[in-house]
Amino acid sequence: MNHLKLEAVLNELLSPHLIKDYCPNGLQVEGKTEVTKVITGVTASQALIDRAIEAQADALLVHHGYFWKGEPSEIRGMKFRRIKALIDHGINLYAYHLPLDVHPQLGNNAQLAKMLEIEVLGGLEAGNPQSVSVYGQFAQPLTGEELASRLAIALHREPLHIPGGPAEIKTVGWCTGGGQDFIELAAQRGLDAFISGEISERTVHTARELGIHYFSAGHHATERYGVKALGEWLAQNHGLDVSFIDVDNPV
Repeated sequence: MNHLKLEAVLNELLSPHLIKDYCPNGLQVEGKTEVTKVITGVTASQALIDRAIEAQADALLVHHGYFWKGEPSEIRGMKFRRIKALIDHGINLYAYHLPLDVHPQLGNNAQLAKMLEIEVLGGLEAGNPQSVSVYGQFAQPLTGEELASRLAIALHREPLHIPGGPAEIKTVGWCTGGGQDFIELAAQRGLDAFISGEISERTVHTARELGIHYFSAGHHATERYGVKALGEWLAQNHGLDVSFIDVDNPV
């Protein structure tokens, strides 16, 4: 597939034009004109780039790419080495951040809900059809310990549980990655628990004082599955050779 056609396919699926983001979504670094082999992963780190080079990939498709708002604009040091490696080997870099978080079928939030057996009820941000955080419910109530165990089994990582809520958890909000500050909105909606990737010092106090469970399940761990599902969709619908590579990250 032509590399610009691939970007058009991904843009049509993920609709990045509808979402205000902190980075450019789409083709960030241009490489070979024809794309046959694609490597997917969470972050365009040097380790992932090296694996893509070893695999002789034509493209790298990630959730966390480059050129974030507020970062230094100079291409030097670590950023230079990464971009140079991509250009030297003709590897196209495609990155989709918030559009991949919110996609209703392939997105990080949707994939986490599927893994945890949560029925999605809607967005936490009222009136926002592209709400980054969502909420739902379990078919049967869980204790905090049972939900922590379900997270550990699904994500292969023990979550940090702040037990601020009721004895049984029926309703839950979540936002993968760094969405811990949506906990207050979840509490305002009267939810029993909130799940995200990261935790801040203030999150502990918020959970305890607002009476809501909080589960920090890992930024990387909660965001593996959207880009993996996106790659599988590309393989199934467009015949590309796609492989997911998980570069371990404990955070």
